[in-house]
Amino acid sequence: MLPGLPHAPIRTATVSMVIEYLALGVGAFAGALSVRRDQRYHYDWMGVLGLGLISGVGGGVTRDLILQQGVPLSFEHPSYLTCALGGATLALFFGSVVGVRVQRFIFIIDAVSLGLFAVAGATRAQDAGLAFLPCLLLGITTAVGGGALRDVFSGRTPAVFERGEPYAIAATVAAATYLGAERFGLSTETSSTLGTVTGFLLRLLSNVFGWRTPSMRLNRKA
Repeated sequence: MLPGLPHAPIRTATVSMVIEYLALGVGAFAGALSVRRDQRYHYDWMGVLGLGLISGVGGGVTRDLILQQGVPLSFEHPSYLTCALGGATLALFFGSVVGVRVQRFIFIIDAVSLGLFAVAGATRAQDAGLAFLPCLLLGITTAVGGGALRDVFSGRTPAVFERGEPYAIAATVAAATYLGAERFGLSTETSSTLGTVTGFLLRLLSNVFGWRTPSMRLNRKA
């Protein structure tokens, strides 16, 4: 299982496990690809692999460091790192030939993984005995932390803090849906499914309808 899902009941389904590993690989691939397309800096192969790896596992590692409950799961289970490095390596060698179909595939896996990781992070925080709000924040961190760290290491403001697709909002709603459903007494299986599906649908709908978060910049009058 991926970082943050050691106790999640959906781990028993083979399809879910495949999606989870795809999510790690795709996250690293997309992160490495964005680095290769950066017009300001000229990254070498180590930069592409390193930032791709950060994109894939950064959110889970950050969450585990905050929880302070042993070694981060990504380091405890090397298969996670291997999967992320594999995705980054593909971007390193084949990023220049990525077509529309591959981009669509990346988007679908990314949309599914958003809800999946948000629920996983909230679950991991629950297992540590934290209250609703910390669980919500760590669910968001797991979902968007990798991309945010990649942006920071690349010298940019994290995209989740800027005007654009409501990525962090979708992660927030996914984690809140899971935590709320559990509070209402639904089973963990049902709550996890609801949270994951909610995150996926919000990500999908925001792309289809072009939803964007508004800018909060104050316009000063002369």
